[in-house]
Amino acid sequence: MQKGENGVNCSFIGMTKRKKHSESLQRATDLVSIYRNLVPFIRPYRVMIGGTLFLTFIGALAAQVNPLVLKYTVDEVERLMNLPNPMEEGVRVLTIISAILFGKELLNIFIQFGQKYYGEKIRISVSSTLAQAAVDRILQYRSSFFLDEDHATGKLQTRIDRGVESLTRLVQNFFIDILPLFSNAIIALVIMYLANFYIGLTATMVIPIYFWVSMRQAKKLLGVRRHLRSQRENKSHGLINIIQSIFVIKSFNREKYESEKQYNLQMDLMNSQLYTRKTNFLYDSIKSFLEQIGVVLIIILTAYLVLNQTITLGAIMLHIMLFNNVSAPIRQLHRIYDQMNDALIYAESFFEILNAEEEKEISGEYEAKIQGDFQLQNVNFAYPNGHQALHDVTMHIEKCKTTALVGLSGAGKSTIVNLLCKFYEPQTGLMTLDGIPLADYDNDAQRDQIGLVLQRNHIFHGSIFENIRYGRMDATREEVESAAKKAYLHQQIMQLEDGYDHNAQLLSGGQQQRVAIARLFLKDPSIIILDEPTASLDAIATEQIKNSLDAIKKDRTVLVISHSLSQIVDSDKIYVLDEGRVAESGTHQELYTQNGKYKEIFDASARSMNLDIIADTLDL
Repeated sequence: MQKGENGVNCSFIGMTKRKKHSESLQRATDLVSIYRNLVPFIRPYRVMIGGTLFLTFIGALAAQVNPLVLKYTVDEVERLMNLPNPMEEGVRVLTIISAILFGKELLNIFIQFGQKYYGEKIRISVSSTLAQAAVDRILQYRSSFFLDEDHATGKLQTRIDRGVESLTRLVQNFFIDILPLFSNAIIALVIMYLANFYIGLTATMVIPIYFWVSMRQAKKLLGVRRHLRSQRENKSHGLINIIQSIFVIKSFNREKYESEKQYNLQMDLMNSQLYTRKTNFLYDSIKSFLEQIGVVLIIILTAYLVLNQTITLGAIMLHIMLFNNVSAPIRQLHRIYDQMNDALIYAESFFEILNAEEEKEISGEYEAKIQGDFQLQNVNFAYPNGHQALHDVTMHIEKCKTTALVGLSGAGKSTIVNLLCKFYEPQTGLMTLDGIPLADYDNDAQRDQIGLVLQRNHIFHGSIFENIRYGRMDATREEVESAAKKAYLHQQIMQLEDGYDHNAQLLSGGQQQRVAIARLFLKDPSIIILDEPTASLDAIATEQIKNSLDAIKKDRTVLVISHSLSQIVDSDKIYVLDEGRVAESGTHQELYTQNGKYKEIFDASARSMNLDIIADTLDL
């Protein structure tokens, strides 16, 4: 039995060692992967990097001047003290020493300025390039990428910000911190070996122990840092969620609940941060002790060699100062190693965002003037969360005609719009535009000819003028004002103190909807898709906008989604959707006489509007 237990223990120990070895290899692989991913962002600055490396080498050589001069000074003073008149020759020695030291310091001004300035320029340039690369890549991703819970707004923002910050710090550590420090250390160690092999060997013995302690420190904190990343993402996303939901929170008096929820996240984050600090403080104390052991050993050994008349008295100062040059980068190693591991963690998620090739939008190459004839044949579509939104949908949206989609919430109406605009790709079935497969169209060329007005339209931070001109970026002010007039918004804008320069996000919901409709008029597209375009407008504004939309519909393909009877009854064709399927299709009169789903929805809408009372009132 004992033998069996020992066998299990040996097996367990072997598995543990293999696991640790695997983790070490993984980290090494990750670090190599990070540098490989960073190369394209660093390559444009290779000339600047080469200049920084040259300055680093010169600076490392200059850093050894003080120890060498100090040795020379001590040895010369000792020799001069044996002369009858030491000051006579001493003035010459002091002049030489002063000239060397002052000259070195003057040179050091230019070296340090060049290292710091160009190192900082590299850091800032790489940071900007990384941040812009993340923005450019996110803009290329399809809509399903942003529906993933793991890609929530706060989490993406934290990963990008922390990723850029960590990678930039890694570049800074390498070109501004590590290279000067380790160049200094290596040259100092070489001089120590040249001066005395045994002293150099003593200084070298401390280094691997110091490295080993630093690696143990990093291993102990690796899992905590990953947990910290997740906690920071959740905290950031939670704060954004509070800001976005503030009116709902207040309406339900849930301030205390949200505060406690955020407080718990903050406490978890604080505990992880305190554990990290405690671990760092403990290991830093151990490393400081190791460094002092090295200093003591150097002092004892050099003193012994001086007493043994193997080296001169000045060599004591030389080796102590050189060991300080060796230990300085080791002293910084815990900070650099710590930041490197942070970079590993955040770089993983950053480059996951940057390299998610499978999430990129698929675009064809076909470009042509679009007439607007859509056909869907046996289309099936499910969202990334698995919800099947469309089942075997077949419909024809004819060019230069108005087609309406009707159905209860969740019936699949907006999903069809998303597919027509190529925000998503169907799993099965065929979608064509003017007889050409929709997938073959160039995304930009197709979307340039589609005007989309949603129930909730996004208003960008900026002026009313900038938001309307978003419909066509080269539009003149006169064209923007003309579009605003068609959307019955111009008069309200002119009543504002700063007119078209007014912050668009401060407008009312109805006014913001008119801004979106003004964009449509400015874009003047071949295809118009209206998803509850007048949902936020009052009755008079709705009538005004309907008249304008009726005018722009002429000779265009129009797709309307609306619960408003006035928006759909005059459509050339109406498709009734029920749980992702086409239940009925036809004109208003045809569908109403079928006594099916459409009649049920129409009658319910009429009752909710109290049309009988309205009709009796109009008869008065």
